[in-house]
Amino acid sequence: MMKLDILVFAAHPDDVELACSATIVKMISRGKKVGIIDLTRGELGSRGTAEIREKEALAAMKIMGVHVRENLGFRDGFFVQDEIHEKAIIEVIRKYQPEVVIANAPSDRHPDHGRASKLVRDAAFLSGLRRIETTFEGREQAAWRPKRLFYYIQDHALEPDFVVDVSEWYDKKRETLRAFTSQFFDPESKEPETYISSREFWDFVEARARIFGHMIGVAFGEGFISETPLKVEMPTDLI
Repeated sequence: MMKLDILVFAAHPDDVELACSATIVKMISRGKKVGIIDLTRGELGSRGTAEIREKEALAAMKIMGVHVRENLGFRDGFFVQDEIHEKAIIEVIRKYQPEVVIANAPSDRHPDHGRASKLVRDAAFLSGLRRIETTFEGREQAAWRPKRLFYYIQDHALEPDFVVDVSEWYDKKRETLRAFTSQFFDPESKEPETYISSREFWDFVEARARIFGHMIGVAFGEGFISETPLKVEMPTDLI
C-alpha cells in the first residue's frame, strides 16, 4: 500500500484533467503523493471507446506524474448511491489513507458529476466509522477519514472558495488534455462532434482558467469549493 497525500475522484476519465490537472502537477512538483480514482470507464461517450479512454487516462497519468490511478468500473450513466458503491469508495480511501480528498463538482451539466460528488462525500465520512467493515487483499482495513474534502469546478459556473495559482503549470495541463485525443478538439477526427470536442469548448477551458487566475491576480488558476471553512492562523497568511 502507498499512502497518499491527496486522492482525487472522477466520475469519468478526463474529468480530473479538465478541472484540476495543473493543480495536481503543481502538488506533485512540491513533493506530494497524488492518486486518481476514476469511477467509470466513460463507456457511454459518443467518441472513442472505453478501451481507448483507458489508454488515454494512463498516458495522462504519466504526463502529470500521478503515483497511482485506478478505475472502479461503475456503470457510466447508471451508477447509484447504495452500499455496494459506497463501500467500493470506502475501500480505496482506506487503502491509500489520503489527508485530502477532491471530488467532482457538487452540481454540473452531466448528472454523473453531482451523483459522484455525493457518493464520494458520504464515503469520505463513512470511511471513518470503524464498525463499517472492509477488507483489502484478505486483511481487514482500519477506519480512515480524510482531514479535508474539496470539490473541483467543472462546466457550471460555480463560485470557488479558493483558487490555486497554476500559471507555471498550465502548459502541462494542455499537454495532459491532448492525451485524450478521442475526446477533445481534433480537426482531423472523423468521429461525431460533441459538446466537449468543439474548438469552442477547448477555448472555454482556457478562458475559465484565465478567469480564475484573474480573480487572484495571476495568469491561470483552478478553482475549488471547500466542504468546510478553511482554517487560517493569521489574516496576513493570505497576503
